[in-house]
Amino acid sequence: MRFDRFSPKQRLCLRWWMLPEYRGYDAIIGDGAVRSGKTLAMSLGFVLWAMATADRRGFAICGRTITAVQRNVIRELVPVLEDAGFGVRELLSKHYLDIEAYGHRNRFYLFGGKDESSAALIQGVTLGGVLFDEAALMPRSFVEQAAARCSLNGAKLWFNCNPEHPYHWFYREWIRKADEKHALYVHFTMEDNPSLSDAVRERYRRMYAGVFYDRYILGKWTVSEGVVYPMFDKRRHVTDTLPEAFSRYVVSCDYGTVNPTSMGLWGEHEGRWYRIREYYYASRREGVQRTDEQHYAALCRLAGALPVECVIVDPSAASFIACIASHHQFRVRKADNDVLSGIRLVSDALQADRICLHSSCEDAIREFGMYCWNEHASGDAVRKEHDHAMDDIRYFVSTVLARETGSFVAMSVGR
Repeated sequence: MRFDRFSPKQRLCLRWWMLPEYRGYDAIIGDGAVRSGKTLAMSLGFVLWAMATADRRGFAICGRTITAVQRNVIRELVPVLEDAGFGVRELLSKHYLDIEAYGHRNRFYLFGGKDESSAALIQGVTLGGVLFDEAALMPRSFVEQAAARCSLNGAKLWFNCNPEHPYHWFYREWIRKADEKHALYVHFTMEDNPSLSDAVRERYRRMYAGVFYDRYILGKWTVSEGVVYPMFDKRRHVTDTLPEAFSRYVVSCDYGTVNPTSMGLWGEHEGRWYRIREYYYASRREGVQRTDEQHYAALCRLAGALPVECVIVDPSAASFIACIASHHQFRVRKADNDVLSGIRLVSDALQADRICLHSSCEDAIREFGMYCWNEHASGDAVRKEHDHAMDDIRYFVSTVLARETGSFVAMSVGR
């Protein structure tokens, strides 16, 4: 992998540690837009600094998971280092790299920081520096524990991330206090990545809308407010006519007893999924609660004689899952229920015209216009109202569409 040139901000990430005005800094923070070139510049700069200033020391490269570190950092970094003449010995099964350059040899450990328990994984290690890839996705306890491992003289911290909400601990404790922390703060936009063409930049701008556009394209730590899916357009995403035939069928379900139960029948035609028809039962509106067996009968009517691959259900709906399984007619698949990730994936699917609703799906269409962010929450949260069809659609997109379409997943990763 070769590069014709680096942008000024990328060059700053590569060499800030040797510039007189920044030598006293203890850390560097790079945040901003997706595809802005910050990850490679930060990871390459981290290794260059470590190899030039230390010998036979241990360093750490951290991501949300070790798999994410290997995919997002190591896979791109190693070819660049090898092209530059560095000796790289990968022992990924043991989660470390040995790198040789400038007559020095150092070891780079890989760590995943996905939850509060991850802090224990890095305890007891003595490090000369840490690179945090996507720092905003890691819990504070892990980041602080990793930083505490850097007890060697001259140790430095390297952070990169895409923005989240402005109440996020990393924004409040590191970005807003960069001067206090003796950290160099570098904000990236897509224009700071010279390898991107104008056409590619424009494609990424079309991929996002609303809060995700503000964060992933403009690089802002912005509050989520207003409707969750401002890109939803009845003229674009609702149709009165359906294809004559579909290659696959799936049902998604958000189950409720007091709250509404919402189910959607989905059909795939030439790579696009259509919500063909739906079942939406609100017991409060109707005045009568329905049993699991009654909801199952409604599921059978919704599916008809079609060869439905599976029924995707919220994993917390244990009784309804058991009811469906007891009839041995439909295969149950438990939904991926990560709310914020699912919302982003639905947003991407709408932007890419991957999903469409038949006009008879009135409750789903209604909820798209009423599903809103909770502006009073300290962070990203949605109002728990008008969200039942929204939940079943999110289950479908997260569990089927995003997982089974490789190009869609690649578009959805906020890199």
